[in-house]
Amino acid sequence: MSADSPIRELPLIVTAEDYDAALHFYRDVLGLPERAAFSSEGGHVTILEAGRVTLEITDPNHAAFIDDVEVGRRVAGAIRVAFQVDDSTVATARLAAAGAEVIAEPTRTPWNSLNSRLEPPGSLQLTLFEELGEVK
Repeated sequence: MSADSPIRELPLIVTAEDYDAALHFYRDVLGLPERAAFSSEGGHVTILEAGRVTLEITDPNHAAFIDDVEVGRRVAGAIRVAFQVDDSTVATARLAAAGAEVIAEPTRTPWNSLNSRLEPPGSLQLTLFEELGEVK
């Protein structure tokens, strides 16, 4: 982050109908460390660490291109979250075993990463990506 940026953090807030299932999936299966948890009358929020955050702005044509590369057709909504992992094949299998629907198995992309697409609890579409090195 630039030293002169006024932004210090980018929280992504997901409202999940099944809070417990979503928390289990992201914290316990995906492995995001818990920073804090709070309760209100009848409600809960848990803040999970997700490493470095970037915000990607895309137009509909490029979003369609990414969907085509990763899935073969347009499937994502306006927001999709991507997590860089060490091994997208292993991570995809682990998340599928925990209840995520695999939309597309890991696929090598033109930018030389191995990407998969999943729909986990919480109705937030995920891309898992493993960087394979410089494109040659």
